[in-house]
Amino acid sequence: MPDYDEALYEKLKINIAMCRESISDCLKLAGREPGSVTLIGVSKVFPVEYAEAAVACGLEDLGENRVQELLPKVERFSALDLKCNWHLIGTLQKNKVKYIIGKTSLIHSVNTLELAEEISKRSLNNNVTTDILLQANVSGEESKHGFAPHELKPALDKIGDLPNVRIRGLMTMAPIQTYEGEAREVFARTREIFEDLSSYCKERQAWNVLSMGMSQDYRSAILEGATHVRIGTAIFGDRAKYLGT
Repeated sequence: MPDYDEALYEKLKINIAMCRESISDCLKLAGREPGSVTLIGVSKVFPVEYAEAAVACGLEDLGENRVQELLPKVERFSALDLKCNWHLIGTLQKNKVKYIIGKTSLIHSVNTLELAEEISKRSLNNNVTTDILLQANVSGEESKHGFAPHELKPALDKIGDLPNVRIRGLMTMAPIQTYEGEAREVFARTREIFEDLSSYCKERQAWNVLSMGMSQDYRSAILEGATHVRIGTAIFGDRAKYLGT
């Protein structure tokens, strides 16, 4: 049986509804089609009952930053016969790839050719095709992982030839804003790159995912064309308060 209690369910139900309403408002403002953004609830740090309650509230997509947090939640969901689309959104180390092949709907954070090659090898061995995004470091921050803009086309060409991986699009993270509108500028530039690269993608119909925007900046991301937003705090709450730090 699920572990969550009624109070948690009600809290998440309200938060998810508010996020959906906000996303809908942003889509209207941008002149985009209703339902054209996928809401990913990022349950990192929070225990599995939070993820269970979110799915009970109708959330279909969940994201985790770390493989060691993703795996026990996937196993718990399997034991309960709960269904959702799992997204790995954090940095993925090559030595952890073998544990998640076949368990994710989408890996957002492919940031090197070597990582893509490992995903390809493990996917081939397991007879599955793994959907991935290339992580774009558009802001140029040294603290951020990912391909610089000028590295994306060569990466797309090489990774596109690998067996058993399918490149779906790009993921980016905006910097913590030092001035109003800084995040939106990064999102706008990422969208331009995304659109420019579409002609180079070997599977053009699959090139349809632009993952950008978190709790603090997802509205700007949607206005600039995001198809997937990664929302943690606005759904599950403040992680620091939960951890007591």
